[in-house]
Amino acid sequence: MDSNLKEPADYKKFKKLVNEAKIYDAPKSLTGELRPYQKIGYSWLVQNIKFQFGSILADDMGLGKTIQVLSAILYFKEQNKFDNDPTLIIVPPTLISNWENEIKKFTPELTYYIYHGSNRTFPLEDYDIILTSYGVVRLDLDMFVDKTWLLCVIDEAQNIKNPNTEQTKAIKSVKAKTKVALTGTPIENRLMDYWSIFDFVNKGYLSTKDDFKRDYVIPIEKLEDREVLNNLKTIAKPFVMRRLKTDDDIKKELPDKLVNDIYCGLTKKQIKLYNAILDEIFFDIENSKGIQRKGIILKILTALKQTCNHPAQFLDIKNPKISESGKMELLANILENILDMDEKVIIFTQYVEMGKLIQELISKKFKTEVLFLHGSQTLKEKTEIINTFQENPDYKIFVATLKTGGTGLNLTAASNVIHYDIWWNPAVENQATDRVHRIGQEKDVMVYRFITKGTLEETIDAISKRKIDLAEKAISNDETFLTEMSDEELKEALALRL
Repeated sequence: MDSNLKEPADYKKFKKLVNEAKIYDAPKSLTGELRPYQKIGYSWLVQNIKFQFGSILADDMGLGKTIQVLSAILYFKEQNKFDNDPTLIIVPPTLISNWENEIKKFTPELTYYIYHGSNRTFPLEDYDIILTSYGVVRLDLDMFVDKTWLLCVIDEAQNIKNPNTEQTKAIKSVKAKTKVALTGTPIENRLMDYWSIFDFVNKGYLSTKDDFKRDYVIPIEKLEDREVLNNLKTIAKPFVMRRLKTDDDIKKELPDKLVNDIYCGLTKKQIKLYNAILDEIFFDIENSKGIQRKGIILKILTALKQTCNHPAQFLDIKNPKISESGKMELLANILENILDMDEKVIIFTQYVEMGKLIQELISKKFKTEVLFLHGSQTLKEKTEIINTFQENPDYKIFVATLKTGGTGLNLTAASNVIHYDIWWNPAVENQATDRVHRIGQEKDVMVYRFITKGTLEETIDAISKRKIDLAEKAISNDETFLTEMSDEELKEALALRL
């Protein structure tokens, strides 16, 4: 097999890498704690980066790949090994806000710059991290290939699974001392995808595309040759780390319900609509009093929450698209991972209209029937839908309104819960989650709470978590306290913070 490891210098480095495996202390300025398995992943990344070998971190979704990577970057900053070379992190647009939030939360010592959006300008000053998207790298390739990066990290690496696309070619042309790919999907199931991602992190190590097809894909996929498969696993092992939430040593480290807050941005359409709603309704608020004013405020809250979900929930849009909503794009992204793992999921929303939208768009995208439970159905219809989901392995996606799905149900077939829109009262949310996380559930439950960054939803989240008294007003378990605010306080609480 032709591989870069035929070079004697690389052989020496490779031998050293394998022989010197060790656990590194977490960076001093990390504001969080690495779980034992995360410390192993972080140490493995540090070691590979030191020897300039690429890595594929393929841990299950929800196990904290982001914190492991950020910890490794922070390690090199604390060791003064940056040499002013920044790290480039390339992610799907929907995950930019999430990465930004994780950097602020766990590694505030790392400076970062987001290069994205229609008015983007490349920074002149130095940053530890440049955060951008796959599409921007393809469009502005000259800005990226002229630099040598300390590290190039790609998240949701299945975005380069097809080696022939312009996007994949662009990403692979970026020069970095070391490359890291993150994916939560079992890439071994599709061997050419595996080759393409491996070709990004360690070019040539698995030989050429044609050789790989001849030596591995045909024997493994067509002839089911176990020996060849084991050989591939052996040679790839030093550069691929995959831990599953079902692994015994991982399972004992995790709570049986793991809650992940996932942040996403708004699309241009959502931003325009959000601001338009604020402008129009604030004019009405300033010219009203008493009961009428309270009614307008409650109307504005609903309109803004619907806009965060999808513009089509607020406007009468014909042929709505996934791409019109940052949250809907995030949902599609996470569902792809869940379906690849052959797991089931329940998606909760407060609104029947949103449930219908999710059902329509997701069934079309994944070409699968999506079940939907809501209050207008008869008891017989509801029972049939629940039984189908619980007993039929072909039905993976179940959408339910929070009120209908939140009480009295047993939905233990799912091991994933998504809260598409968050509620003022965390008890309502927890009650819905506990339809899945309950007696009879034999799997660990992964919970994903979607939050649109810089919007009313961040305000809701802060209140539900900390129970803080916003603007020194008494807070109830719903949104009515906002109706008591002055116009200025209300503007500050609801304004878009981009």
